[in-house]
Amino acid sequence: MHFAYPPRKSSHPPAYPARGQSRSLSYNQRRQLKIGAIILCSLAFLILVLSRLFSNGAERIPPGTPEVVIVTLIDEENMSKDYIAKVQENRKEYAARHGYTTFFPTVSSYPSINDSPRTWSLVPALRHALTLHPHSTYFFALSPHALIMNPTLNLRTHILAPKMLEKLMLRDKPVVPPDSVIKTFGNLKGDRIDLVLTQDGEGLCPGSFVLKNGDWAEFFLDTWFDPLYRSYNFQKAEAHALEHIVQWHPTILTKLAIIPQRILNTYNTDLPSRGGAELLYKDGDFVVRLVGCETDPTRSCEAEFEAMRVKLGAQKIRDGLKGG
Repeated sequence: MHFAYPPRKSSHPPAYPARGQSRSLSYNQRRQLKIGAIILCSLAFLILVLSRLFSNGAERIPPGTPEVVIVTLIDEENMSKDYIAKVQENRKEYAARHGYTTFFPTVSSYPSINDSPRTWSLVPALRHALTLHPHSTYFFALSPHALIMNPTLNLRTHILAPKMLEKLMLRDKPVVPPDSVIKTFGNLKGDRIDLVLTQDGEGLCPGSFVLKNGDWAEFFLDTWFDPLYRSYNFQKAEAHALEHIVQWHPTILTKLAIIPQRILNTYNTDLPSRGGAELLYKDGDFVVRLVGCETDPTRSCEAEFEAMRVKLGAQKIRDGLKGG
């Protein structure tokens, strides 16, 4: 039996690859991949840095976010439903005119104040507002016993624009009149301000002020609401606590602007201890407060509110304005 012969080998066999050639090819590929990865990572890092630089680290604000939130704390136990409705209407009409929004928390929503005066509820109410509106820029805290009397005034152009703040802020002014040794700074820039207040003859006025949103605002409110300060039993509760922290916390003083009272906080009643007739409301003023009406048994906040509301209605008719 015969078997087939195996095929004959070629007389021209392929050349053997040089020693290490296959290894060398694999190494070159790995090296190219590494270089490519480094280049991609570098580009990604550069894009991230540039995006942070040009966005100034700011979070993107959703479309339709109101720039200003008007916060008015409602004391439902001491205000009638009709009075509350009129207060809310005044804020809502003004907010609608300028694209702002409103927030009406109630005193009873904040049981954490325990045995402290009810007015302390303003501070957690503002903290609550910051949580509900994290993208809004400003929070306008306005007493329920107050009216917005000039609805044409926009908060930014009237007060909050940096250049306007620099014109308005009172520099080297005693924080608590008349002779506090702690004074407002003389070299602050408008874009560094996060808290805008007024003062009268008795002290700072938390019945009408503006707070700018951000980490500092949260720090400020948490400091103000510290249980230690609430335990001090200040005569004017949160108002005196505010004066205390502004004077003794440089971190707060460096963000504060005190502006002329007429810009943000006129009165409807001549109170000599607070500044007298000089601070009385005049046509064209932005806000009027019924200061002291809730603590004076001879006065009625609701009746005084209605009187100023009638005056506002007459002004709107005169000026041809619609709404609030």
